[in-house]
Amino acid sequence: MDFNSILLYSLPIFCLFFTIWKIIDQKRHQHCYILDYQCYKPTDDRMLSTRFCGEVIRRNKNLGLNEYKFLLKAIVSSGIGEQTYAPRMVFYGREECPTYDDGISEMEEFFHDSIDKILKRTKILPSEIDVLVVNISMLATMPSLSARIINHYNMREDIKVYNLTGMGCSASPISINIVQNIFKIQKNKLALVVTSESLSPNWYSGNDRSMILSNCLFRSGGCAILLTNKLSLKNKTMFKLKCLVRTHHGAKDESYNCCIQKEDDQGRIGFHLDKTLPKAATRAFVDNLKEIAPKILPIRELLRFAIISTLRKFNQKYKGKFGPRPVINFKTGVDHFCLHTGGKAVIDGIGANLNLSEYDLEPARMTLHRFGNTSASSLWYVLGYMEAKKRLKKGDNVFMISFGAGFKCNSCLWEVVRDLGDGNVWEDCIDNYPPKTLANPFLEKFGWIQNEDPSTFYVPDDYVIP
Repeated sequence: MDFNSILLYSLPIFCLFFTIWKIIDQKRHQHCYILDYQCYKPTDDRMLSTRFCGEVIRRNKNLGLNEYKFLLKAIVSSGIGEQTYAPRMVFYGREECPTYDDGISEMEEFFHDSIDKILKRTKILPSEIDVLVVNISMLATMPSLSARIINHYNMREDIKVYNLTGMGCSASPISINIVQNIFKIQKNKLALVVTSESLSPNWYSGNDRSMILSNCLFRSGGCAILLTNKLSLKNKTMFKLKCLVRTHHGAKDESYNCCIQKEDDQGRIGFHLDKTLPKAATRAFVDNLKEIAPKILPIRELLRFAIISTLRKFNQKYKGKFGPRPVINFKTGVDHFCLHTGGKAVIDGIGANLNLSEYDLEPARMTLHRFGNTSASSLWYVLGYMEAKKRLKKGDNVFMISFGAGFKCNSCLWEVVRDLGDGNVWEDCIDNYPPKTLANPFLEKFGWIQNEDPSTFYVPDDYVIP
């Protein structure tokens, strides 16, 4: 056989192997890894104690006795402790008339602290970052917040930038999804995700119960996450993204309107939380689980659940017996549950639906107690708690679940790449958690209000808080 014949026969084989190699190489570069993350802890002069919460409530002259009682009950039952953080304008007594600079300075204080720390720790230069994703739902600036970051850190001119607004508490997985899709088509990239919420321009000073509730739940915070698909950095990474699912029920009016920013009857802008919120959240949660469960759970668990469900339907049809409602066991494919700290009721509800233990719920409960609901960044504080407690071991799977306006439920599964144990934002207080009790002393300090007469009640200007 001559050389031309050999070449003729070998060329198709060579092309086949080259194509296979290209596919394999492309798959290797498509993975999305977390190189590092840094949660933000504001300075102690922004700490919102129980005592100061009472002062802030007293300053709102639009509240009557019933609204005061409602707020007290909400704070006591929220699961939030006395060391959370609020924006500076609250401490200056300007929550009713915040300035544009209040929102800007609140965000820049977070940006400079968290981004500086993550770049210093990873030894990554700002000029090396290829993608920047910023999600701050309720603050729009000109230039954008992402442009402010680029200007401050002198980033490259060809950096790919995504500035997200209005995504709510579930914005983090949306940002990760954007980076994931970029990594699928571009090799050797570094991406910085910056997630937070600006509370300064969004403090509600009216008396609508559905809107004053947000003042009790949301707190200042944020997180910077550095992601990559560089194989050269694989051994330095912390987590590998295995699966991400987004569910959006915005087409349903009830879901769309259950969590929305609007004006009250007096024209004051606030964040309305409707009574239909639990129902909308449950629907989105169930639909999300239906889609992600087959992707993250072993076949044996899916078969077990399918068989039990079929038997239950059979008994219902032919014997009139319902039997216990079958529950799929997510623990067969998940080692740790990273839950959005939307409130005590949210954590309890997810725990009941997934049949989780107190050990599973502890990271979310402790995060809510220490940092409150920091909106889209709350998931990373929960993850930081797990890491600080040295729960995360190589090969473990971490399931993140978040909810947000729209109404949305987003979830993702991370694989722990190496044993982790850094304190992150919990470093100076992790030994104090979990505390002996999560009871809030608010009612004890302000019990005087329970004996007031609604018809004669007024807030005494000279009242001294005990």
